[in-house]
Amino acid sequence: MSKMESAGLHPFVIDTFAYYYKKIVSGETGLISDRDIRPIPSNEVQDATHLEKYSEAGRNALKNAVMIKLNGGLGTSMGLTRAKSLLEVKNGKTFLEIILKQTEKRHVKLALMNSFSTHDDTLDTLSKIQPSDRPLLFLQNKFPKVLQENFAPANWPKNPELEWNPPGHGDIYAAMYASGVLKNLLDTGITYAFISNSDNLGATLDESLLGFFSENRFPFMMEVAPRTPSDIKGGHVAKLQDGRLTLRESAQCAKNELSAFRDIKRYRFFNTNNIWINLEVLDRLLEKQGIIKLPLIRNPKTLEPRDDKSPKVYQIETAMGAAISLFKGATLIQVPLSRFLPVKKCNELLSIRSDRFIFSKENNLVFNPKVRSKIIEIDLDPRYFGKIDLFDERFIHGIPSLMDCESLTIRGDVRFEGNVTIKGRVIITNELESQAVVKEGSVLDKDVIFN
Repeated sequence: MSKMESAGLHPFVIDTFAYYYKKIVSGETGLISDRDIRPIPSNEVQDATHLEKYSEAGRNALKNAVMIKLNGGLGTSMGLTRAKSLLEVKNGKTFLEIILKQTEKRHVKLALMNSFSTHDDTLDTLSKIQPSDRPLLFLQNKFPKVLQENFAPANWPKNPELEWNPPGHGDIYAAMYASGVLKNLLDTGITYAFISNSDNLGATLDESLLGFFSENRFPFMMEVAPRTPSDIKGGHVAKLQDGRLTLRESAQCAKNELSAFRDIKRYRFFNTNNIWINLEVLDRLLEKQGIIKLPLIRNPKTLEPRDDKSPKVYQIETAMGAAISLFKGATLIQVPLSRFLPVKKCNELLSIRSDRFIFSKENNLVFNPKVRSKIIEIDLDPRYFGKIDLFDERFIHGIPSLMDCESLTIRGDVRFEGNVTIKGRVIITNELESQAVVKEGSVLDKDVIFN
C-alpha cells in the first residue's frame, strides 16, 4: 500500500484496493458459478416503453438530478490518441459537444469522470467551448498491477506507467467519494444520478425513466436489453440464490461454464451500462461499510500488454453495474435499443454518422422515423476502415445513405464518392491491388465485386 501512498492516492482508495488485494492473496478468483445464480424471467422486468405516465414526475425531479458520463476512454482501438469523447461523431460535433447541449436543453447538471489519460484533453476543450454551466470533473483512480507469481506490486522501470491499471468503471463510487463530488452533489440538493458511457449518445437523461426511478424510490436501477447472438461475449444479469440481482461479466465465468454464459435464451438480458442511483442511499452505504464492496474481477494479463514475455500480472477490477447486488430493492428496466448506441469501432460510427440517425429538438440522437429497420449489421474491413484516419479518407465526400440498408460488408480497399445509396443486404468486395471507387450517385442494392 506504500506504493499507492507515494502516488498520492486517497486513503479511501487505498482501503478499497486493500480489500480486494486480501481476496486475491487468499485465492479468491472472482468467478461466479452457474450453480450460484439463476436466470431472470422476462415477466419480472418492467418495459420502459410503458412509462409515459411518469414523465411529469421526471420533469419535476430534473432539478435534483445529475448526468454523469464515464469519460476515461482513449479510443485506441479506433486509432485515437486523445479522449474519445473529442471525436467528431455527427454533423461536425463531438461526443462532448453533443452531451453538453443535451444537458443544457434539460437544465440538468453534468459531471465527467475522466482518466489520467483524458483529463488534460477534456480540460483544454472545455476552456475553448466555455459552456454556460461548467461540468463537474473528477478523476478515475488507479490500482497497482499485482504479480501472479508472488502477489508483489509490479515493477517495470522502462515504463512505470505500465505498473498501474484502471480499476474498471466500478471505481466510480470510490472516485466520487474521494474527490468530494458526492458530497458536493448532495449539498446542492442532487439526489438522483444517471451514469453512462460518453460514447453512447442514446443514453440521455430520459424524463419518464427519471420519474419512474424517483417515484418508486428505487435505490438503484439498471437499464437492460435483450441479448442477441452478437452479445454473447458481454456480461449478463442474473439472480443470486437469495433473490438479489447480480451482474456476471465474461471475466467472472469459468471456462467450463462458457456455454451456459453464452446461452442467450437462458440469460436473456445484458447490462447497457446505463445506471440510475440514489446518491443519498449510496452515501448511507458508504457510511455503513466504509468502502463499496463490489464483486471482484481478477483479470489475468501480461504487465506489458504488447509483450507476451513480460511478467504475468493480475489486474484488480470491478464493474459499475455489479453494485446492483449491494442495494436492497434494486431493479431492472428493459429499454429499447435506441438507448444503447455505443461507438466502439468505426462500424458503429458509420451507422451513427449516416442518415439512419437524426437529432431531436432536445438534441437527442434518435432513429430517423423513415428508417426501414432499426437493426443493421456493418462489417468494414479493419485494414482499411479500422482506424479513424483511414475511415475518414474513404468517406471524404460524405457517408452513404443507409436508410434502407439492413447489412453492409466491405472487403478490401474501397473509397466512396458523394451521394451514394445502399439498400438491403450488400457485400462490396475489392479484389484489385489498387483502391476501388464507388462512383457518385451510385445506388447499390446487390453485391458488388471489383476485379
